[in-house]
Parts: sequence; structure tokens; C-alpha cells
Amino acid sequence: MSQDALFEQSSSPEGTSAGDRGTAFFAVSASAPLAARMRPRTLDEVSGQQHLLGPGTPLRRLIEGSGEASIILYGPPGTGKTTIASLIAASMGQNFVALSALNSGVKQVREVIDQARRDLIQGQRTVLFIDEVHRFSKTQQDALLGAVENRTVMLVAATTENPSFSVVSPLLSRSLLLKLESLSPEELKTVITRALEDERGLAGKVGITEEALDQLVNLAGGDARRSLTYLESAAEAVAPGQDITLDTIRENVARAVVRYDRDGDQHYDVVSAFIKSIRGSDVDAALHYLARMIEAGEDPRFIARRLVIHASEDIGMADPTALQTAVAAAQAVQLIGMPEGRLTLAQATIHLATAPKSASVIQAITRAQQDVHAGKIGTVPAHLRDGHYEGAKAMGNAVGYQYPHDDPRGVLTQQYLPAELEDRVYYEPTGHGAEGRIKDYLGRLRRIVRGQG
Repeated sequence: MSQDALFEQSSSPEGTSAGDRGTAFFAVSASAPLAARMRPRTLDEVSGQQHLLGPGTPLRRLIEGSGEASIILYGPPGTGKTTIASLIAASMGQNFVALSALNSGVKQVREVIDQARRDLIQGQRTVLFIDEVHRFSKTQQDALLGAVENRTVMLVAATTENPSFSVVSPLLSRSLLLKLESLSPEELKTVITRALEDERGLAGKVGITEEALDQLVNLAGGDARRSLTYLESAAEAVAPGQDITLDTIRENVARAVVRYDRDGDQHYDVVSAFIKSIRGSDVDAALHYLARMIEAGEDPRFIARRLVIHASEDIGMADPTALQTAVAAAQAVQLIGMPEGRLTLAQATIHLATAPKSASVIQAITRAQQDVHAGKIGTVPAHLRDGHYEGAKAMGNAVGYQYPHDDPRGVLTQQYLPAELEDRVYYEPTGHGAEGRIKDYLGRLRRIVRGQG
């Protein structure tokens, strides 16, 4: 079938091995990008992931053609997920099928499984490769369960998103989850150096200075594909026999693209680090993660909403002005947009990070809700009930209510909580910031209201 088909199955003339068919699926032309041309062909060419590729490991057994388990490869971009799939395809003496996560529906999944059952009767097992499996819907993933469980197909799935959030639990439990790590600086240098020298790559036509090599490694951020993309861009600006220099990199490689996926795992990791840095009062770390979100094109309204939530959740009454600042920032971003909105977001971030912290607001409402959920509700005291309708007073509603402003202090002894909860305390201020003053004042208020002095 063509590359535009909804699902693809490697095929070749009779007599060609299934391993060759799998290899053919990953084959690239001489005009393909450098990163595609330099994809490792053997285990010896793989840089990084040695924790998964050591002797006797399940993944190594798969690549060597003796493994049986379905696997899910999880890791950041450019860490070798597709490479590992290509090595498995080359080694397995079986059918190789690749599904497009963007175009395939449940119908196509079932077609592949039905064909795999027929092939299994003939003694041929199918290797099913799904790139970006997180883009499969729950229904599509569920359609794979039976075939994976009874080993009608061997699933090799790849994802950049945390499978705990993007892959259904039954499929996770039926597969071996392998987490790939970003490449180290030394591993990236190996990748770049090989590309400079290998016939599939630049074939020694250009060199590179040590400073330029270090800069490429820094820009790549652990991503082998990105390092080769940047190398190719720089090499195009250098005459044969010349070296790629630091200036070449600066002039021909755009600023490092922040590794941050607005819909993926990095999205949640960076946002989490942003909020935790504010909570921990590390203003510099908070600004760093804010900058990463801004550079990645995150919706500024999303950032502003997180600040508004944080102002009550982690600061609260320790600095009541924090919420005002956060709300003002959200409104300002909505009004002026980006890039100017970055200043408003930065100001709010600095305010919240340097503000005194208190979790008393979230603790107070949580305690109150816990009582309600537990059925500790009680009846509203009669004197607090609505007395504005005809007949209300005859039922005792609003009778005996005392108006606090009639007391010179503006507060008086009166029951407000239901009788079943009259001694309950939900809000317990800390001594931080403004709450230090509230704590003493609140103590006096409670004593008066509850008739304790």
C-alpha cells in the first residue's frame, strides 16, 4: 500500500525476508535530512540508553530477535524511540506493519489484527509499530488489547508523553514500559562526530571547532535529532574543507527551541516546576520556568490562571494583595496580549514568589467541605433564616436575630454555625505576613461571637 494509506504494511518481492521488509519501511533516500540518514543501523551505533540495551535486557533480546514482549517506548524527542523500532523491525523474521496514529481509526486497527490472525495460522507473527501512540483514542487503544494479550501481534509503540496519562491502563499492563533518557553531552558529541565523518552523513567534507561542537551540544538539549538538524544547517554555510565555527552556529542556527510540548508531558512538568518554585519562594527559578513557557508559545491566559489559583492556594491571607495582583495580571494579559504581556506575568510571578506563604485558605475550605461530605450539616439556626416572606415569622424564621452594627464593637455574641457544629474551627491563620495580625484579631472575634469572653 502507498505511504498515504491509512495503514502501511511493508511488502517486497517474494523471497525477501520479513526483516528486510521492516528495514524497507524505515529506509531513507540520499536526499533525506541528515538526522534520518544517520539513524543507527546496528546496536553498536546507538548512543545512549545503555540502561535499556545492556546484555540480557528485554529490549536487547527483542532487537536480537529473541524477545516476545510488547513494548512501549517512552521518552523525550530525539532519544532513539524510532531507531529502536527500526532495529526491531530489521531483526524480527515476521510481518511488519505500521499504523498512522493521525489517520487510522478503529476499523484500520481491526483490519490489521484480523490479517495478523490469518498470518499467525501460517506461522508468521506480526510486529505492529505505532509511533505517537498517545494520539490514539481510548477506543483505538482498547481495540488492541486482545491482540496484544494473546500475542497475535507484538506491539512496539512510541510516545513522548507520560503513558500514565496517555495510554489506557489495560494496554500498559500488557506491555513492557521502557523509559528512554535524554542523551548526555558526550553521547551527543559522538552522534555529531559520526555524522561529520560517516559516508551517509557529511563524509568529512567539513570540520568543526571544539567551541562550535560544545555550542551544538548545548543547543540540542539532549536531543540527537535536533543536534543533527542544527549541524546540517550550519554545514550548509561552510565551504568544503572548512570548519564550522562558533560564529557559524550563531549565524545559521536559530535560538534553541525550548523542549516543551503544550499538550504533552513537558507541559505538565514545566508548569509544575513553575508553581512549586513560587511556592518555595525561589523567584529566580520561577522566572526561569515562566520564560520557558513564554518562549514555547504557551497561552499567556493559561499562565495567568495558574497565578490566580496559586495566589489563594499558597499565599492566601498572608498577603491578600497577591490575589489582586494575579487577577490584574490576568486581565492585563487579556487586554494587551503578547509580547507585552510577559511583563505583567513577570511582575505577578515576582510578587507571588516573594510574598509570605500560607496554605490556610485551602485548608479551611477543605475542612469545611469534608464536614459537608460527611453529612455534618445540621439545620440553619432559626434566627438566621430568611424572614422576608409572608408567614416566615410565624414559623420562627429571623426571630431573635441581632444586628451586629447595633453593637459599638460591630460584633456581638450570636450563634451562626448549626448547633451540631457550633464549636467547629476551619480557618487557622499562620503567623506569616498579614496573617500574623489576623491571627490575634480573629481570636478576639471568635471569643466574642461564641460568648467565650
